[in-house]
Amino acid sequence: MKTNQIFAIIALLTTYIGHTQYVIKDGSDLLNLKKVPQEKAYVDHNGSLSFSGEYLYYAIHCFNAQTNKPTNVSTIGYVALVNEAKEFIFEHKIKLDKGHGYGDFFITTNIPSGRYKLLGYTQWMKNSGLSQVFKDDIIIINPYLADQSALLNSTTPVTSPNSVDNVSVSDSSIIIMKTQKASFLPREKVHLSIKNYKGVLGHGSYTVKVKRKEEIDMPSTLNSVMYGNAYFNADKEIKQSIGDSIFLPEQRGELIYGTVKNAETGIPTKNLPVVISIPGKESLLKFSKTDQSGNFYSYIRKDRKDPMAVIQVEDQNEMYAIEKGTPSHIDLSNLTFSNFSLSKAQAEYIKNRSVLNQIENQFFSSKPDSIIQSNPIDIFNGGIPQVIVLDDYTRFKTLEETLVEVVKFAGFRKANTSDAYIRIGQDFKSYDEEYNDFPAIVLIDGVFIPHHEQIRSYDARNIEKISLTRDQFRLGQKEYQGILSIETFEGDFLEIYNAKNSLVVPFEQPVPKKNYFVQSYTPENNSFERIPDYRRMLFWKPNVNITESDYNYEFYTSDLEGTFEIILNGFTSYGKPLHVVKEIEVTTKNLN
Repeated sequence: MKTNQIFAIIALLTTYIGHTQYVIKDGSDLLNLKKVPQEKAYVDHNGSLSFSGEYLYYAIHCFNAQTNKPTNVSTIGYVALVNEAKEFIFEHKIKLDKGHGYGDFFITTNIPSGRYKLLGYTQWMKNSGLSQVFKDDIIIINPYLADQSALLNSTTPVTSPNSVDNVSVSDSSIIIMKTQKASFLPREKVHLSIKNYKGVLGHGSYTVKVKRKEEIDMPSTLNSVMYGNAYFNADKEIKQSIGDSIFLPEQRGELIYGTVKNAETGIPTKNLPVVISIPGKESLLKFSKTDQSGNFYSYIRKDRKDPMAVIQVEDQNEMYAIEKGTPSHIDLSNLTFSNFSLSKAQAEYIKNRSVLNQIENQFFSSKPDSIIQSNPIDIFNGGIPQVIVLDDYTRFKTLEETLVEVVKFAGFRKANTSDAYIRIGQDFKSYDEEYNDFPAIVLIDGVFIPHHEQIRSYDARNIEKISLTRDQFRLGQKEYQGILSIETFEGDFLEIYNAKNSLVVPFEQPVPKKNYFVQSYTPENNSFERIPDYRRMLFWKPNVNITESDYNYEFYTSDLEGTFEIILNGFTSYGKPLHVVKEIEVTTKNLN
């Protein structure tokens, strides 16, 4: 199905979005929903065993379940870790780029030893239940807590295979990985060559990782080939019927939604304008309107910089109760876990690995990852603002006085009335337009101010600068003349903001994209010479997009000796899973 057809169907449905889920009204509704392909997801990660003080790295791949190609339905995916009590340790929101995304999670000492499950899904996938969701076993060992009973259930270690068929074959007929030799010294450079011998048949998205092979038997990690077999019969479309509730996909970004009711009667209010602002220096403004049931929704497409949202109703004639919606969790009642257990004979191994982790973490600041900066958000929509730094002028006590004495083109109209508003003068020299009396869009630290009267006496000594543009804007059905953006010295206006018919709520951000630290040892740089290096993960490339025949990478071994696995895992652009493994040895005895 063409992307624009899918978007048109979903756009029609979201006009009637419900409190948490959408209810299928009739046969036509159901037919449209069944035209939207179901999805499935695969999560690659750095292994089934993790210790406190280590990172769990992951990459998520989301597919159209009908074609096995990257999805064009959802733009947001989720990766979660749950314990045997079915409690969420984390649920990360991941922005998908052509169906792919990645992230990581640091395992703190607050997380006890135990058996866990790693889940991967989209909101749309929830409609098919737990069977559609990606699931893989994760064992966490926390030696810093006294109670280890969760994993010490027998005198001999027990390793159960994954719940799916754990027999897979490393397929090197399409893609081959080579290194310059098979054995390396500690801290030696490794040249990794990835060759695609099948042209377009090898094109696709993969994860490449180099990790220490586990020293103890563990549940098998679900690789891409095993996943392809296990989820071959995943649902291709939703199975719901008329009258059932469904989760709608996030096809245009993060979905933020909720309800507005009359505060006195509790009756939902319809056709009521709602403004959603994401505060901060790079603020965002979104407009919505309640439907017949008092529901509103909006999508956030841009990479917002703040984890809060301000939801406001402009109407001041009534008191309203605003509630932000939260999607319910998927039913985990049938989720099963590995019966893996440890023996006391492995205590020395656990102790040694934990000591090395502690040493490695002591030098974390010397090996930092960096967050990839997203495109800046222009709150002026391309306009060039006039910026007034108030310290360059005589200071006045209130905002109203400051606008009169310092800011040339802005001021309050209808002063001393409840309808007072800030107006920015039109630029008739630059634009041939009719005169208007539209109010300005006013922001303080990115918080939208719907009623300007309430900030007339705001203490201007808190203000660092005022930026304004004189262009006309439309927000929803309302016209505005210019934007007035006020920035305080502390950037903390949200903390004191308390207005009628407004709601300030947390709004979880997607996981930021990172450039992961790459260790390097060169004669020119001896800064790491005296820093211990006990990395178990030597290389992590969460999204390798293969479109050519040759790719070359390099990484350095650490001070750890033993067998390391180089693993390429992923899917061709045609949906074929590929899993290629190569082993190398790290030893002080140079065998080659």
